Amino acid sequence: MARSDLVSGNVWEQYSKKVQDRMNNPVALGELTQEDATRLNGRLIVADFGAESCGDAVRLYWVVDEKTDKILESKFKSFGCGTAIASSDAMAELCVGKTVDEAIHITNQDVEAYLRDDENTPAVPPQKMHCSVMAYDVILEAAAQYKGVSRETLVNADIVCECARVTKQEVIDAIRTHDIKEVEQIIEITKAGSYCKSCIRPGGHEPKDIYLVDILAEVREQINREKLEAAAQTTQSGENSFDKMTMVQRIKAVDVVIDEYIRPMLVMDGGDMEIIDIKENLPYYDIYIRYLGACGSCASGSTGTLYAIEATLRQKVDENIRVLPV
Repeated sequence: MARSDLVSGNVWEQYSKKVQDRMNNPVALGELTQEDATRLNGRLIVADFGAESCGDAVRLYWVVDEKTDKILESKFKSFGCGTAIASSDAMAELCVGKTVDEAIHITNQDVEAYLRDDENTPAVPPQKMHCSVMAYDVILEAAAQYKGVSRETLVNADIVCECARVTKQEVIDAIRTHDIKEVEQIIEITKAGSYCKSCIRPGGHEPKDIYLVDILAEVREQINREKLEAAAQTTQSGENSFDKMTMVQRIKAVDVVIDEYIRPMLVMDGGDMEIIDIKENLPYYDIYIRYLGACGSCASGSTGTLYAIEATLRQKVDENIRVLPV
């Protein structure tokens, strides 16, 4: 029977071509058995979820590599409307190749976006979005079964952004992996804070226990501390003392100390600084700096502030450092 025989008017125009194709020819429809799990050297997971509101139900099959927690294969069976079938099909396909923890964060918005023909046109009409919610729910059931915990435990597990289902650990991993220094980068990479924005910083419509700006500050402080400790260890061992460093290494070593101990003090007063050059004037190392912002016109820039910068660098980097403003 042709589609036009099934639905009159322009209703089909509200569904993307991808949705229509998956309604009729789902690619991940089927089931996985213990034989499949044995063949793939993984663990079989079978999870069910039903929506009481509409009577739709979906069964999700996973084969998971227990060494890596990676989903090797994913299939589904769905009892419901065509949209539920298309959404479940996309959901099952999105799971493959992800770890179980990564799959947990596949949301109904991700499924709908995956089914769009173009990024600016919704894949389904608004009243059918509920069909894709089952995809997220059945993933939670499968993940809870795999981990041996309750579904509620996963739902409440250290979530920072409720909208995008992003955990604190995922934010921390992103900051470290991408060397993130601005909260806008966290939003771009993890999608946390992309929707209601309450989790970004205090002042949103919903108060939070911790915000993205707090996590960023904590992790950056920890990263700087680790760099300092590593630099101290190599310097003490004589493997990479300041006199044996290249120019680039010297600038980086000085920058780490400035970021940790000096720049925060300057920024509080509306200023900043930058390294212009490092020159050998043995036995001294002359570091030429330029004050920025309010520091450029501050009288203490050539007295107390300069002394504090020099003293800190001598203590943390090399005792023969001299700091000269330009």
